[in-house]
Amino acid sequence: MRNRRTSWQGTALAVVAALLAAAGCSAHSGNARPRSGTEHRTIRPVAGCAAASWTDPADRSADRAPARCEPRAPAARPAAQRRKLTIATGTLSAEYVAPLQVAVDKGEFKAEGLDVTLRVLPTPDALPLLAKGDVDALWAAPEAAVMNGIRGGFDIRWVAGNFSPDPASRSGLWVKLANGESAARVRMADRTMGTMIGKGSVIAYPMQRALARHGGGLDEIRYQQLGSADVLTALQNGGVDSAWLLDPVWRRVDGEQGYAFLGGQPLGEPLGGMLYGPALLQDDVDAGVALLRAYIRTVNTYFAGDYKKDAAFVAYLAKLLKTDPAVLESTPSLRMDWEIRSGTVTRLQSAYRAQGVAEGKDLPESETVDRALYEEAVGHVP
Repeated sequence: MRNRRTSWQGTALAVVAALLAAAGCSAHSGNARPRSGTEHRTIRPVAGCAAASWTDPADRSADRAPARCEPRAPAARPAAQRRKLTIATGTLSAEYVAPLQVAVDKGEFKAEGLDVTLRVLPTPDALPLLAKGDVDALWAAPEAAVMNGIRGGFDIRWVAGNFSPDPASRSGLWVKLANGESAARVRMADRTMGTMIGKGSVIAYPMQRALARHGGGLDEIRYQQLGSADVLTALQNGGVDSAWLLDPVWRRVDGEQGYAFLGGQPLGEPLGGMLYGPALLQDDVDAGVALLRAYIRTVNTYFAGDYKKDAAFVAYLAKLLKTDPAVLESTPSLRMDWEIRSGTVTRLQSAYRAQGVAEGKDLPESETVDRALYEEAVGHVP
């Protein structure tokens, strides 16, 4: 399995080629950085956003309290002229998209003078549009294709986080135990893993951590990409030995004899969120800050704590996400978190390299992450 290429890697490289062709430009030289318009902006104190509105990016402790302002803060600062923005997202029904859905429904974006449209697009389809400025933002993650696109010369930055899991969540890597095995003693090398995402996804990083504890590696397992409805079935009927089970699918095997949970997304460390292209990094930074300000205000107002304790809000979310309230209630609340931890992109790239889907040298955080927009939104001076 070592250094084996996959169809996903071909897809990731094809995306980068498409980006380059679409933008009609060459790759960066070795020391060049993507341009950004966030330098030299004045950051002012923001009412309702005190010391708790920012946490040290180096703090990855599992019990870290996510940054929070007061409800309804930071207050809207509508621009003189309205601006239409499009955010691409892979789905509108997943719980991690709920803050965007609520921000649209409750008028939080409109309060900033933004007419926001959420457009469903898979990340490989959205990336060329983001690089060209045909979509303004992407609600996704810094996946391998994103890293390879930036490496190819494109001004795409990860500008805000999305969530980290509740400690009670068991969304992640599950294995069907063989005779004599237990959750503490499982050897994963040479086993088959079912996943709906495939190689190059950010789950490579938590998978790498879990596999390392159980005698395996990302290059020592066999991947089988399956549809969302097929992953659990394949695990249950023996079609695969292990699987990455998402909310709320893992509830179907939790507590069942013969299955073990080996690990999920690290606590306190978001692995996705908002990605900006040149439209909001360069052309209209004010709109980029306003978009994050509305998102942050939505989190502080509606998702600050255990939002699933409110039955009425769960019913509202279920209607908005077009799902069953019982499905939402079956899993713990997500810990919505707009901040980005230090070193996450480095850890992600290490996992992509282990999977064989990373090209060239690892990119430094200075070329992949820009915290300046959310720091300005809450009034934090670095």
